[in-house]
Amino acid sequence: MRQYFINNFSKNLILFFAGWGCDEYEFEHLKTEKDVLILYDYKDLNFDFDFSKYRNIDMITFSAGVFIGSIFNPDFKINRKIAISGNPYLFDEKLGLSKEVLTFLRGVDENNCDDFAKNYLVMTDDEYKNFNGGKRSVQSCREELTALQNIYKKEFNNIKDCYDVALIGDSDPLFNPIIQKDYYKERCKIIKNARHNIFFRIKSYEDIFNRVG
Repeated sequence: MRQYFINNFSKNLILFFAGWGCDEYEFEHLKTEKDVLILYDYKDLNFDFDFSKYRNIDMITFSAGVFIGSIFNPDFKINRKIAISGNPYLFDEKLGLSKEVLTFLRGVDENNCDDFAKNYLVMTDDEYKNFNGGKRSVQSCREELTALQNIYKKEFNNIKDCYDVALIGDSDPLFNPIIQKDYYKERCKIIKNARHNIFFRIKSYEDIFNRVG
């Protein structure tokens, strides 16, 4: 996987497992005084970072990153673990991506990636106008999806529901909100008028923590 570090010279760290197809540019509007480590592009599970200097570490995961976070087994304490728009069982037909959605994702290319953003990620025309889809190529995203499926098969028995709370958009077409609410139960917080990308409702990392309580 790839990593991007935001150094605010803090003793507190946000460990952020981003979603499929993401990069650091999609989240550059999120502000914080804490250090942030963004992990993305899950063609493998390898990364190198020194966590030892931090007093407090919180973990935020988004979309496919919810699965990756669920198999992350660190040797240090994580204070809060937050899932956003996702489920640990990423490729489960019921809890995760349906066969229809997965077929669509495999077919995303240069000709229909705008339709994907409009119909799956954002809710309004204004959101689409301001949508930052990052700088990764379609080919890179295709390779990542294949790698994620292979990692899921290999690591399936290591998946653990480790999350304290989940934020779910009430109109998410990728992860059925009704099923997610039933899965997470009292841990589930609903973001109204939001599709998969809830970050149009989020102004900062602290806003995420405030929403989950």
